[in-house]
Amino acid sequence: MQNLITDVRGLLVGHAHDVAAGTGVTAAIFERPTIASAAVLGGVPGTRDTALLDPEMTVEHVDAIVLSGGSAWGLGAADGVMRWLAKEGRGFPVGAFRVPIVPQAILFDLMNGGDKPWARGEGETPYARLGAEAAAAASVRFALGTAGAGYGATTANLKGGLGSASARAATGQIVGALVAVNAVGTATIGDGPHFWAAPYERDGEFGGIGWPAAITSDDTALRFKGGTGQNTTIALVATDAVLTKPQARRLALAAHDGLARALRPAHAPLDGDIVFAAATGYSGAPSDAFAMTELCATAADVLARAAARGVHAATALPFAGARPAWRDRFGH
Repeated sequence: MQNLITDVRGLLVGHAHDVAAGTGVTAAIFERPTIASAAVLGGVPGTRDTALLDPEMTVEHVDAIVLSGGSAWGLGAADGVMRWLAKEGRGFPVGAFRVPIVPQAILFDLMNGGDKPWARGEGETPYARLGAEAAAAASVRFALGTAGAGYGATTANLKGGLGSASARAATGQIVGALVAVNAVGTATIGDGPHFWAAPYERDGEFGGIGWPAAITSDDTALRFKGGTGQNTTIALVATDAVLTKPQARRLALAAHDGLARALRPAHAPLDGDIVFAAATGYSGAPSDAFAMTELCATAADVLARAAARGVHAATALPFAGARPAWRDRFGH
């Protein structure tokens, strides 16, 4: 166990980023077609092909899930991942062709100080290229913090980032989470270093400092970043269990509790919060509804931990006025 989503057998993760633009892409590549669904609870989502993931839709399996910066321009990242998968002979068979199934979600990182000329109508976006590079880089090991889709991410008070975590549920099956934290609010309590997700932390993975001795009304006062559409936390939870598509949808819904535990606020009108859920199927089905509940609870816990890890591991962007990283303000 590496405490990464790739502890779930059948899943690899790769990153690519553009330093000058302050943006990036993360691709989760499945080793075989994989059951998946999703749940959107934020008010301003930016997505591609997520309607396919509704339980009643015909296509049940995906080849990859893409998380990206770039706002709506970032939706081109899936083109690059599709191109890479097509070269690998992957995709849904349609006659003599195969069409890779690559749902995607984006976050808003246009105002983090990076130079994004395409947002001014100048030149082409880099996202298809970054998507292909991220897919080609997919591995069981990958960076956290200022990496991939989390490269340009921010929160209300600190640099956001890309986080991941995993755990073995009481059922024996593994659940992992991958998240790009670009929240309208905060991952930390008040002006201090403590994370809202502290009760779920394992082995000091994001500092091991717990909660403060007391949480005041000033600590719980909401702090906001930017305006409408300038945010969004996007995530994937995965398990090696065998799930149906409706069960994957239930896993995604339950995992959203992890965002609510790690970020204040979550699921806001100013966010586009989405969680994808995938089941690679290597370890057998949950035995009953109680076992499914164990998986759902574990998914929420690992997503909360992953969100805190993403902020804790981040480094500040090299731009004037960039938000400080947690480590800049509070040390290691």
